[in-house]
Amino acid sequence: MGKSLNGKELGKGISQRKEDGLYIARFTNRFGKRQVISDKTYNGIQKKLREAIFADERAINVVNNNMTLDEWFVKWMDTCKKNCRNNTKDTYARHYKRVKKALGWRKLNKLNLVVMQDAINDLKTDNERRNSKKILVDMLDKALASDLITKNVAKQITTDVTREDKKTRRVLTVEETAIFLKEAEDTFYYNLFVVSLETGMRIGELSGLQWEDIDYRKKLIHVNHSMTYFSKDGKYIFELHPTKTNKGMRDIPLTTKAIKALKQQHFMKQTLVSSHREPMKGFENLVFVTKNNRPTTQFLVSECINGIIKKIHKNYPNLVFEKITPHCFRHTFATRWLEAQVPIKTVSAILGHSQLQLTTDLYMHVTQDSLFKGLEQYENIQVG
Repeated sequence: MGKSLNGKELGKGISQRKEDGLYIARFTNRFGKRQVISDKTYNGIQKKLREAIFADERAINVVNNNMTLDEWFVKWMDTCKKNCRNNTKDTYARHYKRVKKALGWRKLNKLNLVVMQDAINDLKTDNERRNSKKILVDMLDKALASDLITKNVAKQITTDVTREDKKTRRVLTVEETAIFLKEAEDTFYYNLFVVSLETGMRIGELSGLQWEDIDYRKKLIHVNHSMTYFSKDGKYIFELHPTKTNKGMRDIPLTTKAIKALKQQHFMKQTLVSSHREPMKGFENLVFVTKNNRPTTQFLVSECINGIIKKIHKNYPNLVFEKITPHCFRHTFATRWLEAQVPIKTVSAILGHSQLQLTTDLYMHVTQDSLFKGLEQYENIQVG
């Protein structure tokens, strides 16, 4: 039992400080920590102590009242995301950075829906809002599990603000594919384009493909890793990583066109080696490289594609050939196979998707080719 400066009994856990007369209350909370409360008046300290004990008994208090969102982000990255790839961590940091200025300085247990929604509303696009919300939701879920907050308000954030139209995924028609490959035939990445269109592999998987991954006898490509290129300590580096999911680790059947392109690429690679263009250490067996025998990147492949499109616009002035990216070849591959009535489960396995729904949502495009094929089928039925 503590006493006041006048010698009056104040009750269990309460005392009065001599130097300034401030009333102090202490108790051990549910986290096993000594919690200290202060107030200028005796009635005030009694009320604060009752409220603190009430919150502790109902588990609506937190283990640390002073941790900011910035401080928790560092802890979250170091502990909860410790085993993530470096490029994945880089992506998390980029999405968090968008809201850091508005929210980073705030204490975790003081965050509310209004201030968080304001920060999200200030972002440029709904896509940016969705990505930043995902980071915040995961951060606060782990904070909730760590008794740093009592509710995850980030889950209530609205990201559908500007409601910009979703861009239609670009798929090459059969005619566009033929034109593109014709104009690309004398370019450095021609073989990569063919293999991409014939296998549906991601650009990171193509960049990380090694000669030992190719089985000509069984006519298979073994996909088991992907190339990443990201900034680390102010310097861009390459890293080979296993595929993100077990489904991503897969075998892809090789078409005749793909085999021919791979053999042409092997000859080209040998030419680079003969020209004394030394490969980067650890990346000696890459199939697709730059002209200097270094690992290639999506940027370099995209630059080559842009040059080919310029040629198409010049050589086919009446053709409207819209911009494409390396990922468009994956869309085109999946669409061609589905148009050929290959079972969607087979297409999904080749693409390395974990769920069939992802395949149908992303890659079941309706092109002019399939529209006219459908029209022909309909007319044949009518005639019959």
